[in-house]
Amino acid sequence: MSYSVGQVAGFAGITVRTLHHYDEIGLLSPSGRSHAGHRRYDDADLDRLQRILFYRELGFPLEEVAVLLDDPESDPREHLRRQHALLSDRIARLQQMAKAVEHAMEANKMGINLTPEERFEVFGDHDPEQYAQEAEERWGDTDAYAESQRRAASYTKDDWKRMQDQTADWGSRYVALMEAGEPADGERAMDLAEEHRLHISQWFYDCPYELHTCLGDMYVADERFTAFYDAMKPGFAEHLRDAITANAVRKV
Repeated sequence: MSYSVGQVAGFAGITVRTLHHYDEIGLLSPSGRSHAGHRRYDDADLDRLQRILFYRELGFPLEEVAVLLDDPESDPREHLRRQHALLSDRIARLQQMAKAVEHAMEANKMGINLTPEERFEVFGDHDPEQYAQEAEERWGDTDAYAESQRRAASYTKDDWKRMQDQTADWGSRYVALMEAGEPADGERAMDLAEEHRLHISQWFYDCPYELHTCLGDMYVADERFTAFYDAMKPGFAEHLRDAITANAVRKV
């Protein structure tokens, strides 16, 4: 039995463009073609795709994934040990997320030094202190929280507006990237992930790559953050998380 590129994309939760890209670089070439020349994938192709997506989830560059899958001398048991170690590291990062402070929540902190009129002008009917107590309880003893509080208290109405404009511009460019079918580990997505990290460092607190990766995981683990990003485009949070991970691997 074989499957079309559209069916495979639906099974795997990825885009047709991603599958075309994998074919073009020789990472996953379909085993057959239809009479009309269209790609057809069999069960062995799906097994390989599953392994590719697993390594991609762990942050491996596509070039390294190809080496891991195609090396005839590679030890499958060593692959499993390596995957186990990487998963254990991911779990440890998730357990440390309570120490991370996400920039969207930073705008919802006590200490925003604006008049009621200015708050309404900047935030509309959104309550900027909605998660203030929760944020303080979870992260109040961290340096990042203290730094973000200090900076937030100094921002004027124009500062908040400029920050929101930057965020909106970045978001629209990221949505356009997704609609173009760009993969999360592509150069454009990683560049926008790096821009996201620098935005946090500029406005809230120093955000090294390890912390940024924790934030990316939180966007998917916490339904409120997922809803925030996916409101711009379904799948945004997961795509951004993958881009953040790929960017961290690229930079580190």
